[in-house]
Amino acid sequence: MSYIESLRVFVRVLELGSITSGGRDLRLTPAVASKRLKELEKHLGVRLFNRTTRSMTPTEAGSVFYDEAKAVLTAIDHAEARVASFSQVPRGAIRVLAPLGVGRRIVAPLVPAFSDAYPETEVRMRLSDRKVDLLADGLDIAFFVGEPGDSTMKLRKIADCDRVLCAAPDYLARCGTPQAPEDLLAPDHNCLLLRYPRSPEYFWMLRSPSGPQKLEVRGRYDADDGDVLTDWALAGRGIANKPRFDVAAHLASGRLVEVLPETPPLATIFGCLYPHKKLQDPKIRLFVEHVARQSKPLFARPKGPGAPQA
Repeated sequence: MSYIESLRVFVRVLELGSITSGGRDLRLTPAVASKRLKELEKHLGVRLFNRTTRSMTPTEAGSVFYDEAKAVLTAIDHAEARVASFSQVPRGAIRVLAPLGVGRRIVAPLVPAFSDAYPETEVRMRLSDRKVDLLADGLDIAFFVGEPGDSTMKLRKIADCDRVLCAAPDYLARCGTPQAPEDLLAPDHNCLLLRYPRSPEYFWMLRSPSGPQKLEVRGRYDADDGDVLTDWALAGRGIANKPRFDVAAHLASGRLVEVLPETPPLATIFGCLYPHKKLQDPKIRLFVEHVARQSKPLFARPKGPGAPQA
């Protein structure tokens, strides 16, 4: 299997741009990853990379070999997935992407039980609130809260996800409690925004009696980490637009208060995206089913005053 492992190292090093990054992705030290590359180049009799102190780029031979090596690895993964369906013993690595809050509070707590049930699998999680290319980064599943933007992937909707505007009681006492959506635009209010390159949240969409209402809200500071927004809200620094599950404990304790409950943000969905070919891989299917089954209670809609209306 050493030749196949060397192919995997080569592919990931080329895709990620360095031996350190490629090795880390495969849980190898830079020294081991470098050794695998040298063995592969010796076997092929060509240089696969042009190396300098600052960069590592594929040679012409490396670029040609990458396409074929990628096809070989894809075929092997596909074959192993089909065989696993006969053995009923899922095995191998599952590379999972999730936003920071979703990963920490929903997906990560469910991983140990899955690992216990299927000990021959490995779950490798990557948490990021930034947009990531699922195929280019070699990922198997991408969980998300919002609206999927990639129609080339298979979508699995897991649950409806209500959103809520919320702020700390001392912020509302100091700046006033908004009584209508337009009040959010007042200069006295600071809206806490999740922003990063190509971020969709440069405006908020609220549900109103006349239909969806778009508000180009502003704030004095923003972040690309949703948990930072929660921390700022808890510190009385502004109004946040958050998935309800993400702040449910703070709402229950009174540390945060729901704002404009009659005109809440439009609900989104919690789901996942994965390449169509992954449907035949038992470990991918089982992991998605596990997360879907165990996470649904987190998205149950609250009952009583202020509960979202269907």
